[in-house]
Amino acid sequence: MTSARTGTLRSSLIRLLCAWICRTCGGRRPKSKRSLLLLCTVCILYGIFIVSQMVSVLPQKPTQKVSTTEQPRNFLEQNTFYVENSQPDGGALNSSPTLQPNVVYITLRSKRSKPANIRGTVKPKKRRKSPSLGKNELGHSVFHDIHKMEDKLGEENHKRGTPTHKSRDLGLTLVGDAKGETNKHQSNIRIYSDRAPPWFSPADIRAMRFLADSRIQKITQVPSSHAHLILFEMPSKKKPVSSACQGECGLVKRPLDMSEVFAFHLDRILRLNRSLPAVSRNFEFVQDVLPCPVILWDSFLSPTDNITKSSVKLKWKTYQKILSHKCWLNGKAPKADLGCPDVHHHEWSKMALFDFLLQVYTRFDKNCCGFRPRKEDTCVQQGLHLKCDDPQNIDLTHIVQRKHDPRHLVFVKNKGYFDRSEDNLNFKLLEGIKEFPESAVSVLKSQKLRERLLQSFFLDKVFWESQRGRQGIEKLIDVIERRAKILLTYINAHGIKVIPMND
Repeated sequence: MTSARTGTLRSSLIRLLCAWICRTCGGRRPKSKRSLLLLCTVCILYGIFIVSQMVSVLPQKPTQKVSTTEQPRNFLEQNTFYVENSQPDGGALNSSPTLQPNVVYITLRSKRSKPANIRGTVKPKKRRKSPSLGKNELGHSVFHDIHKMEDKLGEENHKRGTPTHKSRDLGLTLVGDAKGETNKHQSNIRIYSDRAPPWFSPADIRAMRFLADSRIQKITQVPSSHAHLILFEMPSKKKPVSSACQGECGLVKRPLDMSEVFAFHLDRILRLNRSLPAVSRNFEFVQDVLPCPVILWDSFLSPTDNITKSSVKLKWKTYQKILSHKCWLNGKAPKADLGCPDVHHHEWSKMALFDFLLQVYTRFDKNCCGFRPRKEDTCVQQGLHLKCDDPQNIDLTHIVQRKHDPRHLVFVKNKGYFDRSEDNLNFKLLEGIKEFPESAVSVLKSQKLRERLLQSFFLDKVFWESQRGRQGIEKLIDVIERRAKILLTYINAHGIKVIPMND
């Protein structure tokens, strides 16, 4: 109704204006200046009126406030990949940004933090020392903290009725529960399938659970020159086999020796089975200390063999002669004049392969004569690298046997180094070796080493988390895989035999 009236009024005004203009301008020119001015004014007003009507007729976009409920959807559309679920008929992916029921929304993730390396294997950055670490790194200061806790735990044991026993000749003793009691539902050894990985024996799994979850009954210093070594033990009814361990014990080492846990898993995957079980464990009663490697105490080794000394005394020159004699091969007793020890010939090949992958130099090359050492290496700190002028007379160290099984070696002190570059590997470790075990080499060739190592390390929850999960552990596996390729190339280039080495 309003638009019709407006149109009628507009038409009438136009007709009236036109008639007036015709009468006024009927002559050749306006009769007076006043009439001309009036005509111009009317025309201007008419033009303004026409323009205003045209503007009112144009469509206008309505102004609406954006609801706060729409903002999350706009953010999702800007930060989301739209991927259609795969259909049974093999339909194509849907690239249009429509929110449909069959679309999966994958939001962008934040950048991951830099992975960690095994402490002590890669050159560490300069950082302040932990306030709980003293001169010996987990040595004097650790026992100082334990002294503070001894009275408190003693009171708790008295309330629970737990007897407190003091060590006679080993000095410090701690009795109590330092959050180490076994909990079947919260074990630090994670096995979610029906059975553990096949490279672990039932005895290995029992030892790992004991080391990771057992209740700490006693902590004492081992009679050794290394003050940072301590023990925790589970009492046993069996007759004590040594003064240091009266039952099942675990040997706690420094956080810098965490690569010993890596070595244990690698040893089992390669089917060598020569290392002692090892896990990572936190000790809550010692403040500001990183997770420590804990190694099973072997009662068939003397206390010194568990720590430092060798049970087989050899020099490098004698060791090379023994390799050429192939002592005890095929079960034949060697001649007395050959000077063969009780160790089987194949044991040296297994140890050489194991040490090369981890670059453990302390057994065959303690003076660091086969590579360029750094100032952080023990051989440099002790000045041993200056004694390479006479390599034939260098002693082999950490060559250990069990008393009841002298044919086989036990790999102890397995601290590996992951910071050795490919152009600085110690090939002296392989010198004189003519055969390698088929079981280990087949794993290196199978391209399943990474998969098995990841599966194996996942069992040890503390070790997995100490390396910041899979990303940090895969960085360590990268190093082992590159060395494995170099070792396989070395085997082919030198014509080394790969043979079964059954026990």
